[in-house]
Amino acid sequence: MVDLNMRVVQPVRLTPESRFKFRCHPGVPCFTECCGKTTIILTPYDILRLKERLGITSGDFLEAYTRREEHDKSGLPLVVMDMPRFEGRCPFVRPVTGCQVYSDRPGTCRYYPVGQGLLITEEGLDEFYFLVKEEHCKGFQEDAEWTVQSWKEDQGADYYDEMNKEWKAMLLRRSSVGKPDTDERTKNLFYMVMYDLDQFRRFIFKSRFLQIFNVDEDTLQRIYEDDLELLQFGYDYLKMAMKIKESDSIKPKEGEKTTPASPA
Repeated sequence: MVDLNMRVVQPVRLTPESRFKFRCHPGVPCFTECCGKTTIILTPYDILRLKERLGITSGDFLEAYTRREEHDKSGLPLVVMDMPRFEGRCPFVRPVTGCQVYSDRPGTCRYYPVGQGLLITEEGLDEFYFLVKEEHCKGFQEDAEWTVQSWKEDQGADYYDEMNKEWKAMLLRRSSVGKPDTDERTKNLFYMVMYDLDQFRRFIFKSRFLQIFNVDEDTLQRIYEDDLELLQFGYDYLKMAMKIKESDSIKPKEGEKTTPASPA
């Protein structure tokens, strides 16, 4: 997800079969220019991949590279790459050698120059696409031809979409009063579970969480060892905590009806 200047968005709704020409490589004169002067919203899976690539905790990653904002519809927290802190450039990009975390780059970077639009309907998420044509970009003058779908597959964006679909659905849920009405406790819980996985793991194993909820031993072992398993568990937990859907794997113990507060 990215905050776009709408003047560079082509006003044509694309489908997965829509075709376009594009190629980006060190030989194009605008190489890496698209990696600054923009707002990149980081998804939960983006953060998981980047913090593992850098060998740091999720908390350290969030503190060093991001800032916290809020979604204008749901009021839920968003994490944004803090470009102004790095003079308007992505901190992982070098002018000559390009992206230093390329194999773990965020989903938005994988999509570019394709943009993704999302609507929530009674049937679920409705995805559509559009092209982002910035004045400086020379990649559209290259001969490589794609469909939107073949571009997504080539860039690995499909897998990122799958990992983040539950997060997107929660962000796009309409509030009960038509405007953000999420309380601070829910916002902080959402931020921790979605973005700060190492803190979420401590929350499960160091707070009263396991005194309040029944979680089977196999699940506990998997989420203790594997961040991706923990993220999937987090989706399940948040949907229960936000009263979206009951969980089959997380059950309150008898007499317990509340969710524990997040640890300090």
